[in-house]
Amino acid sequence: MTKFPFRLGTTSYIVPADILPNLSYLAGKVQDVELILFEVDDGPNNLPSPAQVSEMKAIALEHGLTYTVHLPLDLRLADDGSLQHASLQKARRVIECTCSLEPWAYVLHLDGRAVRHQPATSAYQRWLEQANISLQQVGQWAGGLERLAVENLEGYPADFYEPVFEQVSVSRCVDIGHLWLDGQDPLTYLRRALPRTRVVHIHGLAERDHRSLRYVLPESLRAVLDVLRQSEYHGVLTVEVFSEEDFLSSLEALQQAAEWTSLDKEGCR
Repeated sequence: MTKFPFRLGTTSYIVPADILPNLSYLAGKVQDVELILFEVDDGPNNLPSPAQVSEMKAIALEHGLTYTVHLPLDLRLADDGSLQHASLQKARRVIECTCSLEPWAYVLHLDGRAVRHQPATSAYQRWLEQANISLQQVGQWAGGLERLAVENLEGYPADFYEPVFEQVSVSRCVDIGHLWLDGQDPLTYLRRALPRTRVVHIHGLAERDHRSLRYVLPESLRAVLDVLRQSEYHGVLTVEVFSEEDFLSSLEALQQAAEWTSLDKEGCR
């Protein structure tokens, strides 16, 4: 089996069970697990208890796992410009219950839908100021801005978040699947972003996104892996799928793609 130079990961919902059984299943198969956490208003949530967090820490220690945490909502300030928006309050609760896991990164979305097609406008400048405030606050909760990884989203211009990265020293999460979904070539974007990138998401497209990498053209997958190798990327590559079939077939596709690169000559981090 190929030893990748990056940390191979996937999500915490691969088998139809809660997080801990998924971690037991994934231990030894990946080096990082993206924790998908949710909290429904006046409803269920899957935020781990202190006892569950202790067990998660033990699994990580035994198997050399790290965790990335995907914050549950697109971050934004409240309409009055305060920090009371639900997305920020839920982000804080997620961070507080997972911080002892020392996550590799907190992956997050920035809600810019209202201005995503309005560059160089006063509305965009206001949004940029509010994004800065949101990130600074969440970065304090997370223990440092570098722990935050802002993800590129489908349906947004490829350069939409660049002013954010110029102003705030957060990290990046490059979602290759979102770029493919928008019909964009991810290679140039990836090369530019990698120096600030802690996490890369990858997934195939079929009737929807977040499907197996077996739906990706082999030459497209090989090209992405080769950019990661050439850039000496040692962060996390998360296969962002949500079923055992998609996960296992994605691993097979990665292995086959790696045979056509020099990745198998690199050491595992």
